[in-house]
Amino acid sequence: MIVDKLYRAVEEKGHVCVGLDTDYSYLPSAFASRFETKGEAIFEFNKEIIDRTHDKAACFKVQVAYYEALGLEGLKAYSDTLKYIKEKGSISICDIKRGDIMKTAEMYAKAHFTGDFEGDFITLNAYMGVNDSLEPFLDYIKNQDKGIFVLVRTSNQGARDFQYIKNEEGKYLYSSVGEKLQELSQDYLGECGFSSIGGVVGCTNNEEGIKLREEIKSMFLLIPGYGAQGGGAKDVVPYLINGNGGVVNSSRGIITAYKKDGSDPMDFAKAAERATVKMRDEIREELKK
Repeated sequence: MIVDKLYRAVEEKGHVCVGLDTDYSYLPSAFASRFETKGEAIFEFNKEIIDRTHDKAACFKVQVAYYEALGLEGLKAYSDTLKYIKEKGSISICDIKRGDIMKTAEMYAKAHFTGDFEGDFITLNAYMGVNDSLEPFLDYIKNQDKGIFVLVRTSNQGARDFQYIKNEEGKYLYSSVGEKLQELSQDYLGECGFSSIGGVVGCTNNEEGIKLREEIKSMFLLIPGYGAQGGGAKDVVPYLINGNGGVVNSSRGIITAYKKDGSDPMDFAKAAERATVKMRDEIREELKK
């Protein structure tokens, strides 16, 4: 199952998920000026970062909104990026956060698990109901070696608007979502003991996070919130089980590292590599404590 491949990637390469949330403004102007279109420039930027980091990162997350914003040329860059990740033998997460009922969900599954926009995992929102929102994706998980990461508890400030609403039993909404997903995940367990139905859980508010992790033990986690949103290596550790079971995303912290470390802008890929290694090693060191 795809979750076993991700589990092995974490064992071999560490926990870093490189987020290719690539805005055109992130590109060095001298590099971008080489190309005729923004889409082409973005793909070539991504390609150089992938070349430098694919052996040091467990996977890559590609946020579709950055590419949709450029129209057709952006979507070509998105497609080309996903294909290049596959060509390098790495794992892709299509960060699409879709969530709709049956027939529409079927089309989302087809769009992002096959064809031009095919990835290994996709992110989903189960707000419209676990069965309605997720059922069309399950056949791809079972029979076509795909996986999903479903929003459980996010790391942004606005998460408290809805995710922290309590029911009559005093249980947070995010905890109820996790409980439902944990039940569903049991039917899609890999040899590693984790499920190809994973969850998105931000690495903040650790006291709550430790309790939540106990409730969703079978779910492999996509963990945002590292770096720009305030999370660090020590915040990640409670979400891992025996040192595995999660990948930690960093986007701007890696792909714009050259802006922060004083590098020659044209060495952006080397700076991304250094940032990836630093993040990987910080998490590994924290796990040893």
